[in-house]
Amino acid sequence: MEKVIRLIDTVNNVVWGMSGILMLLGCGMYFTFRLKFFQITKLSLWTKQTFGSLFKREKAEAGQITPYKAVASALASSVGTGNIVGVATAIAAGGPGAVFWMWISAFFGMATKYGEILLAVKFREKKKDEVFGGPMYYIEKGLGKNYRWLAVLFSISGIFACFGMGGMSQANAISSIIAPMGILSKKSIGIILGIMAFAVISGGISRISSAAAFLVPIMAGAYLLCGIAVLFIYPENVVMAMGKIFMCALSPAAIYGATSGLMVKNALRFGFARGVFSNEAGLGSAPMIHASAKAKSPALQGFWGVFEVFVDTMLVCSVTAIVVISSDVCEVEINGSNLASLAFGKLLGDFGLIFVNVAICLFALSTILGWSYYGERCILYLTAENGMARNIFRVAFAFAVALGSYMGTENVWALGDMFNGMMMIPNLIGLILLSEIVVKESDKTMKNKT
Repeated sequence: MEKVIRLIDTVNNVVWGMSGILMLLGCGMYFTFRLKFFQITKLSLWTKQTFGSLFKREKAEAGQITPYKAVASALASSVGTGNIVGVATAIAAGGPGAVFWMWISAFFGMATKYGEILLAVKFREKKKDEVFGGPMYYIEKGLGKNYRWLAVLFSISGIFACFGMGGMSQANAISSIIAPMGILSKKSIGIILGIMAFAVISGGISRISSAAAFLVPIMAGAYLLCGIAVLFIYPENVVMAMGKIFMCALSPAAIYGATSGLMVKNALRFGFARGVFSNEAGLGSAPMIHASAKAKSPALQGFWGVFEVFVDTMLVCSVTAIVVISSDVCEVEINGSNLASLAFGKLLGDFGLIFVNVAICLFALSTILGWSYYGERCILYLTAENGMARNIFRVAFAFAVALGSYMGTENVWALGDMFNGMMMIPNLIGLILLSEIVVKESDKTMKNKT
């Protein structure tokens, strides 16, 4: 087991080292410059197309889902334990400065996720009343058969990421909260979660998107309201927390002295890694769901990617970060897995503790559902839409969810980071090589809308 852990650490040091971070950040910066900082310059346009159309009722065609259900499903997978436990562990490992780098990665990640979704819709396929797409399809169709190996590499990595990040780590978070209560054992929790996961994912994208459309507004809205309540009750703590974030990121020597170099390195690594773990920009996961949406155009559907990153990181993750830092629990508690629970408990009493634990469970459950579809699409791509492979995957995924309840928390998170990185690299290569298509499609749509 020690050898396996060392191998995981070695891979993480490569994919989440300086080279991996520069690749991820560089891709986002490249798209941001090519698209003329559209996150800001086209703010009114993408907010109108997303926030402004949230409550519009649309009917999807056969084999498709509505844009709202697509974004709800994508948010269901991205708004997960990464927003609570992931942010807390980033702060524990990299200090408050990690939050600053999480914000930076999110800003540029908006452009990356926009490009992913645009390409997924443009190169999607329709077979037997089912519409599907994703990085493996836009890599192969956009770059040609000579690049199919890159699409295969993405799909294989996506399957492992699905089991690690989407299934095991989420189930582990749920069991870590419920088991200590003494109501159910980890074994029982794992069995229940496995059965629940199989029951939903066996209904395909229609059932998954319907469950997500119900869960996401409730859980994300309630969590944001609770966080806003903390801001109103302790406004002075918010100012202090923001000060720590910027001071630790921009003037680390003043805080950490001789160890400032190490803290900056950790802040960068964990800020970017947990940011991507949370908003999934650059992973290529969300495009697989958006490809099934009834989209008016590839670019307009891509705006939902900007919306997702904004809600996931700029809103939900920021709430967690400010509460954790302002509570000062990270000064005495180094185990990031329960920092958020302790922070909300300290500031809001028993209600805060109970609330955040319920939120983690709901967030984790929604992520399990969303990621099950990603893994399924990767399996189907590799097996040429083989129905038997789909059924085998669904059983295997449910088993992985059950197994995740038993594993140690730190090992599960390290495993999730590794698979994320392995999934991210082939996708970023494909995005850069197809960037000209993204720019041309964007120019055409934005000229018609402005």
